[in-house]
Amino acid sequence: MAGGPLAKSRSGSGGAPGARDPAAPAVLDESPHLAEQLGSLRLTPDQLRVYRQAEGSDTEPWDVMLSMLAMDEQQALSKLADRTGLDFRLEPRLQESSLRFYEVVPQELARQQHVAGLESDGRFVTVATAQPFQPAVFSMIEEMLDMPLRLVLSPRAAVANLINRGYEQRGDLVTEIIEEMPLDASAIESMAAGVGSSTDLLSLARQTPVIRLVNMILFEALRRRASDIHVHPQENKLVIRLRVDGMLIDAFSPPMSLAPAISSRLKVMTELDIANRHSPQDGHTSVRIGQRKIDIRLSVIPTVYGERLVLRLLDQTQTQLSLDEIGMGKKMQAQLMDLVDRPTGMILVTGPTGSGKTTTLYAALGRIDRTSRNVMTIEDPVEYHLEGISQMQVNPKRGVTFANGLRALLRQDPDVILVGEIRDQETAQLAIQASLTGHLVLATLHTNDAPSAIPRLIDIGLEPYLITSSLMAVLAQRLVRRTCTVCGGSGRSPTEVGEQCEACFGTGYRRRLAVYEIMTMTDELRRLTASQADAVTLYEAAVNGGFAPMRVDGAEKIAQGLTDQAEVYRVLH
Repeated sequence: MAGGPLAKSRSGSGGAPGARDPAAPAVLDESPHLAEQLGSLRLTPDQLRVYRQAEGSDTEPWDVMLSMLAMDEQQALSKLADRTGLDFRLEPRLQESSLRFYEVVPQELARQQHVAGLESDGRFVTVATAQPFQPAVFSMIEEMLDMPLRLVLSPRAAVANLINRGYEQRGDLVTEIIEEMPLDASAIESMAAGVGSSTDLLSLARQTPVIRLVNMILFEALRRRASDIHVHPQENKLVIRLRVDGMLIDAFSPPMSLAPAISSRLKVMTELDIANRHSPQDGHTSVRIGQRKIDIRLSVIPTVYGERLVLRLLDQTQTQLSLDEIGMGKKMQAQLMDLVDRPTGMILVTGPTGSGKTTTLYAALGRIDRTSRNVMTIEDPVEYHLEGISQMQVNPKRGVTFANGLRALLRQDPDVILVGEIRDQETAQLAIQASLTGHLVLATLHTNDAPSAIPRLIDIGLEPYLITSSLMAVLAQRLVRRTCTVCGGSGRSPTEVGEQCEACFGTGYRRRLAVYEIMTMTDELRRLTASQADAVTLYEAAVNGGFAPMRVDGAEKIAQGLTDQAEVYRVLH
């Protein structure tokens, strides 16, 4: 249906036979007939007579009707779609073919009338609207585009997001970050002076000084090898902090007045609702810096002093990590790869958040022969893309949980399955069953050390006999900072007297490596698991069986000059 019954146009796409236009005066005068036409929206003829006289019914008819219905917008639009035959989309997706809409239709008109272009097939232009009762507006847009419309009903917030993204794409503002000068106080002052005052958040986000400031923040973070950027509004100042080699450092402090501009710019880049400043949001985007592709994941939460933003930066060019590069010794590599080469069983990698568990698993997967073995993963999120491996992204909104995704993977004839994280009994049960039915399962779990993984699995709800039958080994790890090889850990430049080392920015450390412990299951450990022994008993039995705790690996790395005692103590004490 082109346009549907609410969008009577010059092209003759006026709606289903017998249906009348609710916004047309002749229909509004026939209150009983229109009440019947509205079907499950359930307005009485008396309500419709009041509606006709209500303030705003001529300029914002749908909003007035919503207030009379006392119904949620999403529910009302869904019922209207059922009644009229129009399509209802809760989360409409913007297509490249919609570009002409944003080139021709003025932004002010789209915003005022809540209309956004979705796509065009050459015969019709599909538009999403949150205000269906405005046939004159739809006719005007048809005249501008010289093409009939096909209407889709969507909530107001979804349409606003489409408008933001559509006009942003037309501006082509965020495709590639050009190399910027390192950020300093004078650069921030210069940017702040160039940012004009505006109440239109999208207009604010598209100002050149704001774009340059955000680009410079991103470039500076990547220059310093930061994994995260924190935009932290405080009572009297705005602090931008970088997490470098696992440690947060205060990088710079722009004027507090720039907080809304930075927030709006980052929201536009990551396709979030810039008008929503009172609830948490998550988004993502990708940018290029030269030959490097950087994935950016943005988390926004409201605080009493404004919106706090955290950006996770993932460099897609750094995916080819080897076990050597992340610090695993040759002896432990041989032990791990002997386990990974087995056809069935489960291997767990444990540690706190940010301890490099997934990186270790990626490095191990890189050693697997992917031509003869079908390797599949389910992750949240998929951080790095590996060649020859099928990776599935967890998406709870679409019903893709770890458990549901794992069930689907088992129907794909896998040989090796990587489960991003075991969080609940259902996922743990499925992973164990997969390992018992001819699959090698690699998974991560949050525990402090390797022996604690067994009580943790029992606590989640697994039967001990299942653990003894399937678990082959547990690898635990932490990340410590490497001693800078340029300055030898002093933080001072070896060439310029009194200057800080440019390689490590004066910290004495550059990049990180992992310290490990690996506990392989023995008959004694299986017996203790079956009797539900505690972590202390399991630890003692593992040590008696040849298990070397993490501090042993840390001491070896200190002896090799890879890190220092203070750093190992900080992480493992």
